[in-house]
Amino acid sequence: MKRPSEKNQKAPEKKWFLVKWIMSADHFRVALFAGSCYILYETILEGYELQWIQEMHIGLKKLSASLICMLCPSKWAMGVKMKNRDKDLLESLNQQSGGQGRRKRQRGAGTYVLGTFGCLAVLALVMYLGTRLYAWLDQLEEKEAGSVSAEQEEGRVYTQEELDAQVQAAAEKAATEATFQENQRILGELKNKLSSGETTVETLRPLYPEELVLVSNGTFHFVPIREDLQKNALTQENLNILESGEYQYLENGEVVSHKGIDVSRHQGVIDWEKVSAAGVEFAFLRVGYRGYGNGAMVADEQFESNIKGAVGAGVKVGVYYFSQAVSEEEALEEAAFVLEQIAPYKVECPVVFDVEKVADEGARMNQITVEERTRIVRAFCDRIQEAGYIPMIYHNMEMGVLLLDLSELEGYEKWFAYYSQNLYYPYAYRVWQYSDTGVVDGIGGPVDLNISLRMWES
Repeated sequence: MKRPSEKNQKAPEKKWFLVKWIMSADHFRVALFAGSCYILYETILEGYELQWIQEMHIGLKKLSASLICMLCPSKWAMGVKMKNRDKDLLESLNQQSGGQGRRKRQRGAGTYVLGTFGCLAVLALVMYLGTRLYAWLDQLEEKEAGSVSAEQEEGRVYTQEELDAQVQAAAEKAATEATFQENQRILGELKNKLSSGETTVETLRPLYPEELVLVSNGTFHFVPIREDLQKNALTQENLNILESGEYQYLENGEVVSHKGIDVSRHQGVIDWEKVSAAGVEFAFLRVGYRGYGNGAMVADEQFESNIKGAVGAGVKVGVYYFSQAVSEEEALEEAAFVLEQIAPYKVECPVVFDVEKVADEGARMNQITVEERTRIVRAFCDRIQEAGYIPMIYHNMEMGVLLLDLSELEGYEKWFAYYSQNLYYPYAYRVWQYSDTGVVDGIGGPVDLNISLRMWES
């Protein structure tokens, strides 16, 4: 495209700048006032013996000298010379009229006043003309500027680069305005959610779809979702919550999940026939645990009663061991203990390594690194698998995101603990523990509720 002409590209030049500066109100009026005072002083003090026209002529020359001296001090010497020359002229005129040198004479009042007021009239005229000239120059400049502006609006030709730059600038402006509006919308949503009672972490999570937001040790963590880990295929629309608070998962309108519980000595004596009649299909029974303080291994006192009652009532069973192992050797010790305890019974569901962070800061397993904890979990699961059972890892979000390297544990099934109806956790798991306050007929107190997305074969 044509490049714009220089005339179109540049604003009108300030070609009358110097004249306007000299004729501007402040400079011009100060100079005239000073010149007037000077002439009156000279006229009154000296009272030249010349005709009033000649006096006015010399007075105007003095005015010019005064203006030059004020506007350009470097010309002062020239002004002095002009003054001396004027004095010489006065002497010459006085001699021609028969005077004796430069002396004062008594003049008629009319001539003296006429000469003085003649100078003042000329000064007033110059001031008026200067003001009119200044206004005319100002109008001329405005007219030229308007002409160029109209020419630019009507006849401006842009290069492709200029058009691209203008389009880019418009796009950036629109994006900025859109960002501001989006920020205002988000702030409004945050305010409404927090006011409605949602926790801070629940409020933040929808704002960071590419990250997992969780709290650990009083600190918010924003962890990028890993693409190298297997994901679950669960959708929020397929989750069905019954009036009783139990969860079901549907596919094509049909229930595909299986109801389960997990129990220990804390549930006391259980009526497994009633539990089976309540629709429970599987149960994870605690075999034992290791103390988080002294590290001692302890068998669950209700394990034998629970496994016999559950198997007898037709409920499929798996087992779990609450670990506080701090080395691979201790993990193998725990695996050996579990295998010994379950040997006499039919265990169709997985054998679970329960790895949890204990609230007590001094808990022994809280002190190890992510790498160490991951190796401990793998050592247990490998030993269970070697024995012919299905290994599984129990964990919550904090453990899975921050305290384990799940990429090293992809080959094992997962049991995920998460007490919310929002399907937020993206990684794969087979069993979901969704409540620790469930109610099941045959159990005297609250119990953990689970659903499994598929049942294990015998």
